[in-house]
Amino acid sequence: MCGECSGNRVIDIAERTNLSRPAVSHHMQILKNAGIVKTRKEGTLVYYYLDPEEGEIRKVVDLFSDIQKIMKNAPDRSGEE
Repeated sequence: MCGECSGNRVIDIAERTNLSRPAVSHHMQILKNAGIVKTRKEGTLVYYYLDPEEGEIRKVVDLFSDIQKIMKNAPDRSGEE
């Protein structure tokens, strides 16, 4: 990833996750089509990134925020079997 660029290339994600480049590319395309990740091109390079204030990712962020609020108010049942 370059200093002024936001996002990661498929090869960067593949190295960090120990997945193949084709597998990462396939899954990133699915996430892009679902509106969860966005892409930015720099010449021939494609960077994938999340924009938590826009698109479908906002719904995911809101969902986890709501779950966190619910869990704070849930009774402690850690001792139950």
